[in-house]
Amino acid sequence: MLTAARLGAATLSAALLTGLAAGPALADTPAPTTAAAPDGLYGKSDPTYDGVWRQSLALTALTAAKVTPADSAVGWLTGQQCEDGGWPSYRAPGAACDAKTEDSNATAVAIQALVALGGHQDAVDKGVAWLKANQNADGSWAYNPGSPGDANSTGLAVNALFAAKTDPAGVAKAGKSAFDGLALFQLGCAAPADQRGAFAYQPDPAGGPLTPNALASGQAALAAVGGHLPVAGSVHSDAAPKALDCASDTAAPVSHADSGEAVGAYLTAQLAAGGNHLSLTTPGAEPKPDYTATAWAALALTQSGHSQQAAGTVDWLAKEGAAWTKDGSDAGATATLLLVSQAAHRDTAALTGRLTALGPAPKATGAAASATAAPEKKKDGGIGQYWLIGVGLLVGVGGGLLLSLQRKRNPHA
Repeated sequence: MLTAARLGAATLSAALLTGLAAGPALADTPAPTTAAAPDGLYGKSDPTYDGVWRQSLALTALTAAKVTPADSAVGWLTGQQCEDGGWPSYRAPGAACDAKTEDSNATAVAIQALVALGGHQDAVDKGVAWLKANQNADGSWAYNPGSPGDANSTGLAVNALFAAKTDPAGVAKAGKSAFDGLALFQLGCAAPADQRGAFAYQPDPAGGPLTPNALASGQAALAAVGGHLPVAGSVHSDAAPKALDCASDTAAPVSHADSGEAVGAYLTAQLAAGGNHLSLTTPGAEPKPDYTATAWAALALTQSGHSQQAAGTVDWLAKEGAAWTKDGSDAGATATLLLVSQAAHRDTAALTGRLTALGPAPKATGAAASATAAPEKKKDGGIGQYWLIGVGLLVGVGGGLLLSLQRKRNPHA
């Protein structure tokens, strides 16, 4: 669960907690001031808490859709990176970097976006170095460096490492790897049967048992199954995710080898029980659909090959897309929904158009790229025409020689 400090840290928490924004975990930041969306940024809402997040998701999704984003959009994201390699959620134009405002969530999704775009290896390497430098001694990551780790942030960091082709097993602090950090938050055989495989946001400060959290389970699951954004969805399995085998040691943590299938089995059961979606439950309030957690669950199941178990959830997200994306005006939600649809190999033309319209005009789209290639085809066609003319001349000359020889042999012909 989100801590009380984070819940009270920002007014954006209400949007995130209702599942209407595809944003990261909240940081311990001061009260917000309204900032206008700068040129090059996707979406028009205040970017204070999700500027880098939504820009990264948008660039990742559009690149996967064969859209070449505008230089201003890419430049905005790279311009947010600090000299030490980290990204803040948002840095106002002309503002200096403050290490205290850099966060692992923004850094992780920015790395994935730049890997998808290609051509930004230096920025990616610096971002990975920042993640390594700010890993906790237990192998986990916190939203802001120096705080206790959480499942969401650790999962996103692992996603970024996979995207950058860096083995998380080799990224360690004090002998604890990134996989060890992720395992801290997963419920194992000691938990009730219907909770096994889930992820908690953070351990209970009082030392109580881990409590399943929908968003933590969804976001950590993609890391547990070895995935990153964008999800290719190229692996398929007819079998359902395998639940934990608890016949032996019930106190041992979930091994990395079993982690992905275990959380997949948990998510599959939760989605089925919830009508193909996960819910957000807060004390004193009615449960509400958690669009963001549901989307990440669908991405994780698809990544692990269980697209059949994710199909109903993808359908539900598409049906609820207008409410979640605010009719396509929420850049982060629209980009996340597009990533889900791409992974599931659904028709993405409309979503791609809506997301494209939320930012600067792209340099090229899939259709434009085909049109750009037309002159090359024309050039090839010209070569083909000259070849045909040459062949025709040779045939004509050969025919004339044959006719001449025939007349010599038969002068009456």
